[in-house]
Amino acid sequence: MIRLILGLLLLGMLGLGALAAPWAQGWMGVDPFAPDLMARYGEASAAHPLGTDELGRDLLLRLLHGARVSLSVGLAVAVGATGLGTAIGLLAAWRGGWVDAVLMRVADGLLALPALPLLVVLAAVDTGRFGLPRGEAASDILRIVLILVAFGWVGTARLARAAALTQLSLDYVAAARVSGAGEGRVLLRHVLPNIAGPIGVAAALAVAGAILAESTLSFLGLGIQPPAPSWGNMLSNAQEMVFSAPLQAVWPGLCILLAVAGCTLVADGLRRR
Repeated sequence: MIRLILGLLLLGMLGLGALAAPWAQGWMGVDPFAPDLMARYGEASAAHPLGTDELGRDLLLRLLHGARVSLSVGLAVAVGATGLGTAIGLLAAWRGGWVDAVLMRVADGLLALPALPLLVVLAAVDTGRFGLPRGEAASDILRIVLILVAFGWVGTARLARAAALTQLSLDYVAAARVSGAGEGRVLLRHVLPNIAGPIGVAAALAVAGAILAESTLSFLGLGIQPPAPSWGNMLSNAQEMVFSAPLQAVWPGLCILLAVAGCTLVADGLRRR
């Protein structure tokens, strides 16, 4: 229980910071997107609590705006991948036979692919051909979410299938069918609530995985494009000054660490519960 509470506190703190980013920007009267070359690598002060970056932009505000991007990607991917994976897992367990075999072979094929190189290749595809222009934060977020959901449902699908097969073999399911309940009602009202525990754990871990994947792609220059801030591209911009201005890399790295640790603690807390 303590781990669950601690994880929720960490994620809540980051979430509040993300929600407060526009308010903090107005209160401080600073534009985190406008460069000020005369204030490059400024030290912490009343005007800039965490200092400024390589272009003189406020580091604290960029961290808060980066939280909006990273947490949005994490939550969207978790919802999409968990929902898709759960639906596919339930379908495979319910129908069985060739449907189960085909779906699980597709899942096995995706699991066999190297994840990071595949994400890098897909993220480098010119999305302008599909009506998603690059360089805009919204289109970059949508592109990353679609890629991560397309390959992130596999683990949840296999987990949901295994849990659903166990539940479908129990007596209460047979009793529900005998009483006249349709297959849809059996799956949604009886099976799904009883497999919600492991799926919840998988969803919490999916948030952490999505945040790490987005940060990695942004660090490599294939994710969120500047001037939109992301913890990953902030790390990328800071790597050249890691010795002369180490805090430029410490703060976004610490935010990624706290977000992933919070998700992991929530997942472990849910598993224990």
